[in-house]
Amino acid sequence: MMFLKIFLIVLGSVFGFAVLFVLWYTVSAYIINPNKEYNKNSKYYRFMLNLGTWLGIHGAGIRVRLTGMEKLPEGRFLLVSNHRSNFDPIVTWYAFKKQNLAFISKEKNFHVLWFGRIIRRCCFMCIDREDPRKAIYTIRRAAKLIVDDEVSVGVYPEGTRSKDGNLQPFHNGVFMIAQRASAPVVVICVKNTDQVQYNYFRRKTDVTIDVIDVIDAQTVASSKTDLIGERVREDLEKALAAKDNTPKITTERTMAQ
Repeated sequence: MMFLKIFLIVLGSVFGFAVLFVLWYTVSAYIINPNKEYNKNSKYYRFMLNLGTWLGIHGAGIRVRLTGMEKLPEGRFLLVSNHRSNFDPIVTWYAFKKQNLAFISKEKNFHVLWFGRIIRRCCFMCIDREDPRKAIYTIRRAAKLIVDDEVSVGVYPEGTRSKDGNLQPFHNGVFMIAQRASAPVVVICVKNTDQVQYNYFRRKTDVTIDVIDVIDAQTVASSKTDLIGERVREDLEKALAAKDNTPKITTERTMAQ
């Protein structure tokens, strides 16, 4: 009988906490103006983003192996990566939470329940590739955020996800962000995120994020965007082709770095 009482108390406490958490998240998210551009990274909403992401990563059974972090430059940078899954930016912004990453993303991601508003408040930006003027505006805004030391910016040169794992053509204009901000380009390779959707509630998914190259600001400034794109593409093709023999590391150990 006593065991049943304790069980019910614990169950009630967990349920009550869950309700309060959802209420807090909902109220905090919906006081954000969805039509406003935010150019100051909010520590409060960044905490909410990281907390929600932590819950999502563990709930989805994702274990992240993070390597090459010793290559990261000091200060802000432009981060570029291959793109296989909708989980790519999620695991990446959490893995680089100390760098306060803000991704350039498509418009519909800013309409996702809660997260759409929260990422907007954390200086994430949408880009319209069909309108050159709007695209240039986003590039300038992203560069200013780096210069103002608000965030590091993440972007996918491919623009959209690759369905077969092979790199798609690059939109080399994204490297103008680093040129305008006089910032280095950090190249990462993400592997196995495309398997997460098949493993829900069944098994863990081991995801690899590897910092494979850093192009210093001087080289970025003196190079044409298509040449930067060629170097990044070569880096990624080599990393994607390489056999992965790194020992598995759990999410908790990795994210503590």
